[in-house]
Parts: sequence; structure tokens; C-alpha cells
Amino acid sequence: MSQRYPATIWHNGTLKPWAEGTTHVMAHALHYGSSVFEGIRAYDLSDGTAIFRLTDHMKRLFTSAKVYDIAMPYTLEQLNEACRAVIRANGFGKCYLRPVAFRGLGGFGLSADTPTDVAVAAWEMGAYLGAGVLEQGIDAMVSSWQRMAPNTIPTGAKAGGNYLSGQLIAREARRLGFGEGIALDTNGLISEGAGENLFLVFGGELHTTPVSAAILDGITRDSIKKLARDAGITVVERHMPREYLYFADEVFMCGTAAEITPIRSVDGKPVGAGRPGPLTGRLQELFFGLFSGATPDRHGWLERV
Repeated sequence: MSQRYPATIWHNGTLKPWAEGTTHVMAHALHYGSSVFEGIRAYDLSDGTAIFRLTDHMKRLFTSAKVYDIAMPYTLEQLNEACRAVIRANGFGKCYLRPVAFRGLGGFGLSADTPTDVAVAAWEMGAYLGAGVLEQGIDAMVSSWQRMAPNTIPTGAKAGGNYLSGQLIAREARRLGFGEGIALDTNGLISEGAGENLFLVFGGELHTTPVSAAILDGITRDSIKKLARDAGITVVERHMPREYLYFADEVFMCGTAAEITPIRSVDGKPVGAGRPGPLTGRLQELFFGLFSGATPDRHGWLERV
């Protein structure tokens, strides 16, 4: 069955039919990976649609563009409004948003001057790693592919080219029958998933790898740290060796797409009891409670459409 696409996309300042959101095959980004993007979720609340941490995501988009000298032809406020406009145009209550800015058609060569194209797409998305995984968890594996070394490709920028690494990790995991891959950094220490950050639980404390472990400093990761601390849960950021994935009481992945996905085994070894653990469940309650109203939005994260 063919993919059903939304009706409308925002492209270079204009809402247009999805099929008209095109660019040239010689666009710089297609050849050199010179794009930056965000993944953002909008949730259907009892009183309308809200976009989760929209402004924080857009700030990171502009920071990523700054790293790669990609000139942004629109303001942050204009792109925030573009996100709202594309949700309204497609009639979505909840959806996934993809703002992307990239070097378009212009000169040739790595340092060529080109115009910047910008688009915002939205589509309906369920659980990123498959139906039922939020409740049942997934089986993960440590990938044979490592994450980028410091001062090579900046992992703190959410750039299209970075995700070639993620593709290698994710596709290896799928090929070998796992739900997702986990990468180590160049020191052999735990980094992150193919497109998700990691949390490990030890004795009721929440442990996560630091930004120096070649990770993207995820916005969902930041949200979980804040929600946990608000609830009196200790959060520790530290480097951890691979075997801590096997020692942990609980492990879960997080990200805008993955939300909070429990990991029930790593490399065929059960994590804890081999099923989602109580602290993971508590954090899911706190996180998804933001959208049901059970968790107060103390940090102002819900931005209305």
C-alpha cells in the first residue's frame, strides 16, 4: 500500500500542495548533507492542540544552522507560525512536525554559496519504534558502529549529515532482528541510540550519558531530567561503560519521535526483570501527563496552535 501523504506543506514562505514541495536534484544539501532540521510533536489536549517545546526546538534549529553557516531567511517567530499554519491547514489534532533548512541550488563545491530553502512538514505519527513498544519495550543491541569522535562532526548540532551514522546503527539493528541499536563513543563508552538519548536506572536513580559522550543534547532528554527532579528523583550525568547496560535495573530511550521507550533487553541479556520497570513507568506517567493534564506544565512547554 502506498504512503498517504498530508495535503499541505509549508515551503519557502508559502503553504502549497504536498506534491509541490520540491527542490532541484543538484541542491547542495542532497550532495553534501548540508541541512539542519528538527523533530517536534504536537499533542491533542482537552482544550485544543499544543506543540511541545516549539520555541526550544526552533532555537536549536537556529543554533545548528549557525554551526554550519547556513543563513536563515526567516525569523524564529516566522517559523513558529509556519508550524502552526501547517497544522491548521492539514486539520491535525496531534502530529509530528519536521522543520528543515538546507542549502539549495546555487554554486558547486563544498564551500559554494547557495540560497537556503526552508520547509515545514507535518504528518500523523504513532509510536516511532512500532506499535505497543511504549508499553512492552524493545530489544536493543550494541552496534558495531561507533559515534563520531570529538572535533570531527559536531554531534550537538542536529544536522542531516549526522544521521548517516544513525542510519548505519538503526539498519544494522533491524537486519539482526532488534528493535533499535545503541552506539558507543570512540572511547568505548555508552553514547546514545541511533536517534534517541539513553537513560539507565540504578537503585531508583536516573543516570544518563553527558554531552561529551558524542550525543545530541535532546529536548526530550532535558524534559525528562526536569520532570524527574521536580518529582524528587535523583538525576546523574556521567560516562558509563558498555557493561552498565547489562547491570542496570532499567534502561529506556527517549526522543521526540521515540518519546519514552523502555528497553527490555540489550544484546539478548534481559534488563532487570526483562520488562519495563517502575521508574520508567513513572516517568512515562509524568511525561504523558503533560498532555492529559495530570502533570502541571510548570515550565511553560505547551505552546498552543
